[in-house]
Amino acid sequence: MAEFKRLISLDAFRGFTIAAMIMVNNPATWAHIYPPLEHASWNGLTPTDLIFPFFIFIVGVSIALAYTKRLNAGVDKGPMYRKIVFRSVKIFAVGILLWLFPSFSFEDVRIAGVLQRIAIVFFACAFLFLNSKWKTQAIVAGALLVIYWLVMMFIPTPGYGKVMLEPGANIAAWVDSKFLPGYLWQKTWDPEGLLSTLPAIATGITGMLAGHLVLSKMTAERKVIYLFAFSFFAFIIGYFWNYIFPINKNIWTSSFVLVTSGLAGMVLAVSIFFVDMLGRTRLTKPGIIFGSNAIAVYVLADVWRMPFYSWKFGGSSLNNHWMNWFENAGWSMEMGSFLYAALFIGFNFIPAWILYKKKIFIKL
Repeated sequence: MAEFKRLISLDAFRGFTIAAMIMVNNPATWAHIYPPLEHASWNGLTPTDLIFPFFIFIVGVSIALAYTKRLNAGVDKGPMYRKIVFRSVKIFAVGILLWLFPSFSFEDVRIAGVLQRIAIVFFACAFLFLNSKWKTQAIVAGALLVIYWLVMMFIPTPGYGKVMLEPGANIAAWVDSKFLPGYLWQKTWDPEGLLSTLPAIATGITGMLAGHLVLSKMTAERKVIYLFAFSFFAFIIGYFWNYIFPINKNIWTSSFVLVTSGLAGMVLAVSIFFVDMLGRTRLTKPGIIFGSNAIAVYVLADVWRMPFYSWKFGGSSLNNHWMNWFENAGWSMEMGSFLYAALFIGFNFIPAWILYKKKIFIKL
């Protein structure tokens, strides 16, 4: 068994990742959150910090699987290029529109953002995939990580006269403050800023390399073993690189790329083994439903926030009523905040399920 008809595990992985992204972005209150559901304040890693790089890794795997089939079928690259450009522009534009919604005040528009970074990574990785072999892609990823490390660790931060890796005081932050227009998430810099998008592209390439391995002519067993092994090696390299270039999501350090891509690859390998090889698909359905319209559901969740967090019912918003109820009952505020996020996920599952049942797949 060398070929997989379709990676059910990848579809489920994508959906559960989006569900996790929505959950950590929507607690009942940011004042009461379980530590694993928070981002690391600066250096370090929490489970929440894995979600975004996991999704970008999945984007890379999906590029390899989708475009290899088209290339093997002899599809002309011209229309493919146009679709890549159009899709990238759509995702980027939707990211900006979500920031503007509902006031649409263009004075404070944020150019950077989660969807914007996904759009750039998709654009760069898709074009690279269509015009190079896996070895070239691996070299590009390695070069991006090494060059980024050299820039961040050996070029003094302007205004400080020395190398800095502190919040708002590093080369990436300086580039944002000088060249990134619009509103910046951290006022003077942005976690989805310009320079840190380069290693994010490397994250996408690691997913493409995993996709190449999945599509290889090896037996299914060897694919899983090699995928897990190479992912483990990437994790180990990233772990030790952390000692001289700390793991940091905010500036998407090279060590962060290797550790998170390594973990994503190992999760994918284990998922392929249990789901696609052993047929353990029983618990994958919710993930598949979310994953079938992943970005559309993410966008809908941002719109759906209004009745949950902004509209007033009885003088207060739903989330405040919910937390007041937990506080008056003497129950855990963290549990209340978590359950509200879970409830929010449940409401977003309803339109995702309807779209899936009607076989409507929105390709943003």
